[in-house]
Amino acid sequence: MLKDWNLKNPKLYKLILSLVMVVFAPLTAFATEEDYFPSLSDLGGYASRETLAIAEPDTVSPVQVESSVENPKKTRHVKDIEIHGLNVVSEVDVLSKINIHKGDVYNKDAIQEGLKNVYQMGYFTEKMRAIPVNNSDGTVTLKVILEENSPITDFTIEGNTVVSTDEILEPLLEMKGKPQNISQLNGAIEKIQNIYSSKGYILARIASVTDDPDGTVNIKIKEGTVNSIAISGNEKTKDFVIARNILVEPGTVYNENQVKQDIVRLYSTQSFKDVTREIEPCEDDPDTYDITINVQEQRTASISLGGGIDSVTGVFGSVGIANNNFRGLNQRIALNGIVGSGLILNDASIKRRMNLQVDLSFFEPHFLNADTSLMTKLYFRDYGSYQVPLAIERRIGGEVTVAHRMKRNRHLSSMLTLGVENINVSEGDFNKIASMYSRYGIPISERAKELDGGLFLSLSPALVYDTRDSNIVTRKGTIANIRFDEEFGLNGFDKTHGKLSGSIKHYVPVAKKSSLSFMARAGGKIHGNMPEVMAYRLGGPYSVRGYRMSGVGTGDAFMMGSVEFATPIPFLDRTRLAQKASFLNNIRFTVFADAGKVFSPTIASKVYDRPLYAISAGVGLKLYIPGIGPLSVDYGIPFTNVGDYGAKNGYFTFGVGDLLY
Repeated sequence: MLKDWNLKNPKLYKLILSLVMVVFAPLTAFATEEDYFPSLSDLGGYASRETLAIAEPDTVSPVQVESSVENPKKTRHVKDIEIHGLNVVSEVDVLSKINIHKGDVYNKDAIQEGLKNVYQMGYFTEKMRAIPVNNSDGTVTLKVILEENSPITDFTIEGNTVVSTDEILEPLLEMKGKPQNISQLNGAIEKIQNIYSSKGYILARIASVTDDPDGTVNIKIKEGTVNSIAISGNEKTKDFVIARNILVEPGTVYNENQVKQDIVRLYSTQSFKDVTREIEPCEDDPDTYDITINVQEQRTASISLGGGIDSVTGVFGSVGIANNNFRGLNQRIALNGIVGSGLILNDASIKRRMNLQVDLSFFEPHFLNADTSLMTKLYFRDYGSYQVPLAIERRIGGEVTVAHRMKRNRHLSSMLTLGVENINVSEGDFNKIASMYSRYGIPISERAKELDGGLFLSLSPALVYDTRDSNIVTRKGTIANIRFDEEFGLNGFDKTHGKLSGSIKHYVPVAKKSSLSFMARAGGKIHGNMPEVMAYRLGGPYSVRGYRMSGVGTGDAFMMGSVEFATPIPFLDRTRLAQKASFLNNIRFTVFADAGKVFSPTIASKVYDRPLYAISAGVGLKLYIPGIGPLSVDYGIPFTNVGDYGAKNGYFTFGVGDLLY
């Protein structure tokens, strides 16, 4: 028909053809539809409405933009930019991603890069176009056609039991009411995964993310349930002994933190030199897991010989026989003996005498239930008394301690100790003590009170709170206790008395390997007449350093505090010796300050001119030896009065163990 019009009405034909060219020229100047609608593969797997992909798009296929002017080499500028198809997303945000401004030189590559940036915002489908429209003045108006993803109307969470729905929704709710954004959704899913991991639920995973036509996004979680727990590698230790230390149970959600606590608990039995765990998906249900605890037993029976130096025991030698896995039940039985020269570097109030100690102990870690332990001990001790001047002290006794860890707070334990002890205090140097009494005008009849001992039945309830990260080299945490001792005089009820004591020590980590600790201790008699041999004392390696044993004073009550900075010796851990002897990595250089005061002083404090209060500071070395505790050498300098028998220029103390409670 148009051919006939051409023959008969050539002017009309030319007019229609011109109108067609004017209307369709902008569109025919560009690439094909395939260029405007990139393929799904080019978009990196964009999510369908049935299943949202957990992967972000990387690229958008190129948008081919061709020149619509007769001279394509002529430079053109962008006069205006129009954004079409926006409902929720801000036009300002889109323009910032396109990064093309009015007046910029028209550039096809720049437009393509801008569309790619817009797509990576995550709010739009792959159906996006950039249409440059020529203006009569030689400029270009750029029309960007976009299609927003369907908005998210709500979220549903399925499968969570150990993490609350509110906590899971927290990183998701900011997307509610906005177009679906795969990038943001992936980020939120990663945050949910991190929430589980931070709590120890390392097997939890997002099983699927789907959306409904109404815009609801459904998230299904598989938390990783324990199917079974097996034990492997033990030859001597009974299975049930290992199993009772494993608190993770089948049917519960796997928690790595709980398993680590179980492994630490197995290590603490001292029956194993290596404990590991294996995790395997269950064949019948890959969303549940089989856990295997592998143990490698170590020799638990031992004979030890040792020696050292200590302010209380002097130069000493020791021998011990122990079994830390008696009968394969994790029971510990030990016989230890120490023979020492007696107190060293102390004033003339201490009777020079050989120190003899023998202890027989038995420990049952599982008494009545898994969280209760039983410790029994028989002992004999003979030494020069460091509480009663120039006296010889002999103690024979036994005690039973039951400790129970609280279920509501795993850091809190209750203890109850029942003991019987006979204390004999005899004269060591009557002539010298008589002259001391005479010098201070004290009747010699008072000496009998100092030598007063007796047979006592003790009942001692206590509470212990412990959050330390390690009981070897502690860097953070707190250990605190409070204890009441009721001592019944079995051979004289007038000697019955009660006393209350407590302490708290808090550790603050400094840098990567150092720590700062703050400690406070106090105690006092509550009622009755407390014999001098059972009095509180200050001075020595376990209280105020820089003073001799009991050099600050003895009395019915005391209080003290301490601050200590501990740090590794620089570069020691890099030496070959430290690599061969790993315990050398536990050496710490310390700087400390101590202060304390004694109340209601005893006769000994008066006749030996003890100051009753003290402040000191100094430096030291501390080395933790497994099975013994920290060995410490400290040099303290007193800042206050030291009395007639004190060391004014400073004093060394040697300690074995750490008096925490």
